[in-house]
Amino acid sequence: MIKVNEYFDGTVKSLALENEDGRVTVGVMAAGEFEFGTSTIEYMTVVSGSMTVLLPGETAWKTFRPYETFVVQAGQRFGVKTGQPSAYRCIYK
Repeated sequence: MIKVNEYFDGTVKSLALENEDGRVTVGVMAAGEFEFGTSTIEYMTVVSGSMTVLLPGETAWKTFRPYETFVVQAGQRFGVKTGQPSAYRCIYK
């Protein structure tokens, strides 16, 4: 079953599925600044555009471009800034 998720007044949208590989989402973000929380470990890969991310415990923002992945541990909050519409894939472990 495919589930549709919408956050931040529709500026972040994703499609979620679960299969033999586990739980995965693919989504898009409009230009903006967002804060997310995790309940599991998340492996987030930029597909298109770029994301500037403030990872938990860090003081400097880091920019990720297509094919680059960052990991956020369970039970954490992290910030994301996008200067243009961007797309991502997230794998949950």
